[in-house]
Amino acid sequence: MPRRSTSSSTGRSTGNSTASTGPRNRTPQAVRIRRRSFGDFVKAFFAFVALLVLVVGVPGALAVLIGWPLPHGVPSLDWLQQEITVTTFLHILTVVVWLAWAQFTACVLVEVKAALSGVGVPGRVPGGGPSQLLARQLVAALLLVGATAASLTPGLSQLGHSLEGNQKPTVAAAQATPGIFAQQQEQAASTAAALAEQASHAQADAGSTAKQHGDTKYYRIQPPEGRHHDSLWEIAQRHLGDGRRYKEIYELNKDRVQPDGSRLSEASLIRPGWIMEMPGDAHGGELVEAPDTHAAPGVQQQIHDYAKSGDHAQGSSHAQGGGHHAQQVSVPQQRPAADGARQHTAPAATSSHGAGSAFGLPQALIGAPLLAAGLLGALGRRRRQALWQSALGAVGGRRGMEPPMPTGDAADAQDALLVGADPDGVRLLDRSLRGLAAQLAGESRALPTVYAAWLSNGDLHLQLAQPAGKPPAPWQLGQDQTFWMLARTDAERYEDGDTAAPYPGLVSLGTMDDSRLLLNLESVPGIVSLSGREADRAAVFASVAAELATNGWSDRMTITLVGFGEDLTPLAPNRLRHLDGIDDLVETMEAETRQRRGALGAAGHDSVLTGRTGPAQHTRWAPHLVLLAAQPSAEDAVKLAELASDASRLGIGYLVGTETGDLPGAAWEMEVTSEGKLLAPLLGLELDAQMLPLATQRAVVELFVEADPERDPQGPTPTPPFLVDVSEQGRPAVYARLVGPYEIIGLGTPDGDRSALLHEALALLLLHREGVHPRVLSSALWPRGVTEDVRDALLERLADWLGADPDGSPRLSADATGRLVLAKSVVSDLDVLRSLYHEATQGKGVDSRAVRGRLLTDALVLVRGPLLADRPEGRYGWLTHEIIDAQLPLLVADIGLALSAFHLEKDRAEKAIEALGAALGSAPADERLWNELLRATHATGDADRLQTLAADLVNRSGARGLPPRTEALLDELLPSWRSGAAAVG
Repeated sequence: MPRRSTSSSTGRSTGNSTASTGPRNRTPQAVRIRRRSFGDFVKAFFAFVALLVLVVGVPGALAVLIGWPLPHGVPSLDWLQQEITVTTFLHILTVVVWLAWAQFTACVLVEVKAALSGVGVPGRVPGGGPSQLLARQLVAALLLVGATAASLTPGLSQLGHSLEGNQKPTVAAAQATPGIFAQQQEQAASTAAALAEQASHAQADAGSTAKQHGDTKYYRIQPPEGRHHDSLWEIAQRHLGDGRRYKEIYELNKDRVQPDGSRLSEASLIRPGWIMEMPGDAHGGELVEAPDTHAAPGVQQQIHDYAKSGDHAQGSSHAQGGGHHAQQVSVPQQRPAADGARQHTAPAATSSHGAGSAFGLPQALIGAPLLAAGLLGALGRRRRQALWQSALGAVGGRRGMEPPMPTGDAADAQDALLVGADPDGVRLLDRSLRGLAAQLAGESRALPTVYAAWLSNGDLHLQLAQPAGKPPAPWQLGQDQTFWMLARTDAERYEDGDTAAPYPGLVSLGTMDDSRLLLNLESVPGIVSLSGREADRAAVFASVAAELATNGWSDRMTITLVGFGEDLTPLAPNRLRHLDGIDDLVETMEAETRQRRGALGAAGHDSVLTGRTGPAQHTRWAPHLVLLAAQPSAEDAVKLAELASDASRLGIGYLVGTETGDLPGAAWEMEVTSEGKLLAPLLGLELDAQMLPLATQRAVVELFVEADPERDPQGPTPTPPFLVDVSEQGRPAVYARLVGPYEIIGLGTPDGDRSALLHEALALLLLHREGVHPRVLSSALWPRGVTEDVRDALLERLADWLGADPDGSPRLSADATGRLVLAKSVVSDLDVLRSLYHEATQGKGVDSRAVRGRLLTDALVLVRGPLLADRPEGRYGWLTHEIIDAQLPLLVADIGLALSAFHLEKDRAEKAIEALGAALGSAPADERLWNELLRATHATGDADRLQTLAADLVNRSGARGLPPRTEALLDELLPSWRSGAAAVG
């Protein structure tokens, strides 16, 4: 992509509002409209006459007076040699006039369409020039007195003449859509006369002195010129000397009422005709210190009124802003989303519960919802894998049944992952991209090259390298042909599919306001360079590596880390690989580049995108992303630049760190500052960088290392986090039944309207006897976000509902780390189940057979079904982050196996079969239970019964067939099982 300058650093643009997404503008405010003058109607009449003559009269006159100017047949060579007569000359001149009329008519149609539809800047007619300008002026003069004058596009506001007495600007519907090139294409519906009047007077009043307002300076937002729109960044660049000072302008004018009745709420959203108060050191010819006597009275009054809204008045507007904003729709529309909503989650528990506020969680993970979701999902899969591998060990006393409980920084990191993760956002992003790929493949269309994606309150915006036509529904065009947009409501219609991931190289770089930027590293035509301090660069590189390694919108990929990240490989050993130096990298990538070029040529594809759609989906088209944190030497930089020149076509991406910011072959240059900003001036970007600091990296890696199924456990066998007294004297004050339908014994029924929420909060606390961070509780119960007062009110009601023990101690309190914990008098059947099994296999049951049998029998009686079997739909979504759904079936299977072995020791096969059957009700997929059931059935000596069981197993296995161990066991116990199973089937 060629480097280019841009008019904005915000990276946000606007586009056409659609019916599917609904209006995204602020609610229009009532404005006073002046009556049109007689002169306006006269101008409109003459404009109508001129358009009628030029569009209708000219072709009519040509047709009547001249007729058809072209030959009626194919001319011969003799015709070309004839003398040019006056008639011939007139015919040639007529053709020229017809062409000029056609071009002018096209200009009129383009201007009328843009004016009536309000789609933004009118398109340019090739060679139009003066013709299009004339058409624009005539159409504007005609429509100024029409019913559609309030919906004229910004393109009509460029008229150079002054039309007084027309209506003032009104609020228009607009849709702010972020863009990596920061094209501020805002649809501001206002009259051409008012905009032209404001622009001309703002320039005429520049440099005047203000006696009433001292040295305070103002700037009036200019109407757009072509595709260029004013932005706070450019205003700061021109008048303050530094575009980064746009925030000063924003703070001076935030939430102040503008002449059209709306307010500035986002730095990326400004409209023509708005007034901006400027810092005292602002300079330049376009500034207005105060309107002089030559200014239009309306402009004088607007700036006068705006000046009064500043300083002390602005403070009062903030105080009253809550009610005002609650009635408006911001631009773009603010939807409850994990990106922004979780920022409103209360940071700590209330002091009434002892949690305090002197502790926090790693903000780097809380503020990175896609990264947190990927890490949390990968961690859950790792822990489940460890449990399943542990299940292959000996019955009873097995290591790994209880995963190690994280402590210290690792516990804080786990809580931050639970708070920050947005699995729904990842799911929608994945389904949307795969659904788009499937639709394009169905239409035999190639995947477009996507440079970046923006997530804005659930809406997905893809920025294409070049126009790719109309997107398939429900996708829509954005502010121009290079943006495809999908609303969140439309994305929810997609379902899971088996289409290959089309853009696995997308990775989060940071946020701007409420929008998150994902850059497609494998599509960049060259190297992406990152400069800044070494520690800051390393934090960005670690975040990129961790998200690429664990994200949910990719399939296979290779991520090569050079100069950093050797300790990150436990996050995804199958994806991440570490190389020691640049020499190894160059050698590796030269070989892979040659291999991919050859593979593409042999397959007949022009790029890897072609190989990801249709029947040609290929695993070799998985991306290979290179992250080089250390600055390469000049010679190595040249080699990398040569390799990267064709990398985007091959599915290879390069992110390279540099100390100087000057790297050969760098297509996109970025810088991370010590304040955590990610800057790309040539791309018009200033983001809050997504970073993973070293301390947080280590805490996250510790979680993965502890969960590694191949890791030899250190120390004694982990015990359940909470053991209860299983004797008669250990009766709890509050007993909750979670294994099966949810029931609570020992408490009254809470308020019906809040009962479900209180039950869910108690279930979460019961499943985490080690304690629950208040922010984790808030995030679990309100995944879309919650205010602190609502969370605190729930905790107070929960504490009141649980009450206190006879000694006066509350049953809900906080430990030394601030985590919410339940008293020992509050017990669940899951606690009892774990305690009974632990006591039977590692406690009193080890030395007493009778005690072991009684404890195992009592444990199996507690199993009434799956965990929280009757939980309402739409609640308990946090269970997807837990591994209890894997632990509980394994625990039940272990109890059934232990009780079966207990009975078989005394040749009580029927009792063993009964115990195994009860366990299979909660763990029907556990192969160990079926194998033990085969052994117990064989012990009965009933061959027909064994044959029937074998046939049932074959039917259950389906097309996959029986597991190898089960087949081997059947061959041993029932050699004729194959023929017998076929006969029974």
